[in-house]
Amino acid sequence: MEAKLLRFYAPRGIKIVKAYMQYVWDESWNKYLDYYNGYGVGFLGHRNPRVVAKLVEQLGSLMINSPSFDDPAKEELLKKLPKILPQSLLNVYFQNSGTEAAELALKLALNYTKKEKVVAFKKAFHGRTLGSLSLTWGREYRTPAEQALYKNVHFATFNNVEEVDKVIDENTAAVFLEPVQGEGGINPASPEFIQTVARRAREVGAVLVYDEIQCGFGRTGAIWAFQKLGAPEPDILLSAKAIGNGFPVSMVAVSDKIAESIVTGMHGSTYGANPMALAAMSGAIDVLLEDDVPKQAEEKGQLFQKMLEEEVAPLRIVREVRAFGLMIGTELRVKPGKYIEELQKRKILALKAGLTVIRFLPPYVVTEDNIRHSVEVLREVLQG
Repeated sequence: MEAKLLRFYAPRGIKIVKAYMQYVWDESWNKYLDYYNGYGVGFLGHRNPRVVAKLVEQLGSLMINSPSFDDPAKEELLKKLPKILPQSLLNVYFQNSGTEAAELALKLALNYTKKEKVVAFKKAFHGRTLGSLSLTWGREYRTPAEQALYKNVHFATFNNVEEVDKVIDENTAAVFLEPVQGEGGINPASPEFIQTVARRAREVGAVLVYDEIQCGFGRTGAIWAFQKLGAPEPDILLSAKAIGNGFPVSMVAVSDKIAESIVTGMHGSTYGANPMALAAMSGAIDVLLEDDVPKQAEEKGQLFQKMLEEEVAPLRIVREVRAFGLMIGTELRVKPGKYIEELQKRKILALKAGLTVIRFLPPYVVTEDNIRHSVEVLREVLQG
């Protein structure tokens, strides 16, 4: 007799037993190119040696620490963060997952403004706990707990500049925006749109929150996607996934005015800022900066885009191909499920985004040969 796992995710039919950099292996030692990548978590490559070394080193001294006490891992990371964060966002709090980051941002915005209305966008995904779920568009996620969700969320149309001034008004506490929607279909905000949203939020005193949980930390070709889009800095920046490269950690970075509004005890996290998570993040920052990861993501994303446009976009089944750094989307005219299954049979792991998009989230260590091979296989799969 054994316990049964609650299956909130449909099983993919293979057992992964090992992973290293851009590859994973199943129990029969078949090797796969991993563009599923834990929903983008392993952006620096599975078991990146520099991240692993930091974790091993930390295991030798301290695994857990109360948030009330300082420790060397925390001190080291706080010294590194100014190298990657905007100087206006150097007040940080660490938790364990992206949804926790969104929950804290919502709480901070409501506390700071004392207003109730929150603006999010259609096709947005911010998490699956009640606060973040309230900001998430997908009906399939919302329905099981609809009765308990925050009621004052208004969804505007993503990339519709004309709606912005109407929806974001004087009663708005916060605006939550993904500079690139990942779950929604690999949809980058247009520079005009994100700049208009930022301007309007400032005009009405709303807290501007950029959710870079999937698109941040170098994946789009800049450390933060909003920087690539030329957007103003937010009041709150959310990050998770790649910042720990597989070790659970999230970060909320806030402006001075938000930091000054907090009250002792208004929030907390038992495992937040644990030394192991911060050691992983410290190692991840080293890799990000030493390898100029954003530059590599930009160059490899451009190669993906070029090859997809040449080899895949002309197919009748394809509506559009999109690459924003190493966030790659192939939008079909049909649902992508069977093609994702066929890619898996051909030893490439991909995932769905939106209703009709095949999503690739490669690690930055993906090679030119990997890219050429995966585009060729995708073309063959879509041709049937």
